[in-house]
Amino acid sequence: MSSRTRTRGAAGVHAVHIPPRRGRRSAQPFVIVVPEAPSLAREAFGFLGRLLWRFRGALAPTGFAVLALVVTALLHLLGWWSGAVLVPLAAGPVVWFAIVQSRHPARRSALVWRIALAVLATLAGTWVALAAWFGPLAGPLALVWLITLIAAQSAWLIVRRTH
Repeated sequence: MSSRTRTRGAAGVHAVHIPPRRGRRSAQPFVIVVPEAPSLAREAFGFLGRLLWRFRGALAPTGFAVLALVVTALLHLLGWWSGAVLVPLAAGPVVWFAIVQSRHPARRSALVWRIALAVLATLAGTWVALAAWFGPLAGPLALVWLITLIAAQSAWLIVRRTH
C-alpha cells in the first residue's frame, strides 16, 4: 500500500489522496473513495454465515454438539479428573425417565419417545464424561459423538415437523 493510500473508517473502503499541483497555493488535495471488492473467501463465509443464521432453529442440536465438543476439550486440557465430576450427569436421564413414568404413565407412542429421549440423553451424558476424562477425539469417542449428533439432529427435525 502506498503512502498516499490508507484505509478510512469503513471496512473495505480506501481513500486515495492526490496532492495538489505545484503552482496552486490554496488548492486542496483531491480525495477519491474507492470501494474494495470483497474476496471470494469473504463472500463464501458471508453466504455460509447467512445460511446458518437463517436455519439456526433447525440446527440447534448441531450447535450444542459442537459446543459440547469444545467444552469437553477444554475440560480435558484443564484437568482429566473433570470427567469424574461429570459421571453423575449420565444417570440424570434415567432418573428423569423413572420419575416421569411413575407420575404420568404414558401410552405407547409417548413411551417410545420418552425411552428414546432418555437413551439419547444418557448416551450424550456418558460421552461428555468420557470425553472430558480421555479427550473428545480419543478412541471411538469421535465416532460416538458423530452418531449421537446425527441421531439428535434427526429426532429434532422429526419433532419439529410433527408439532
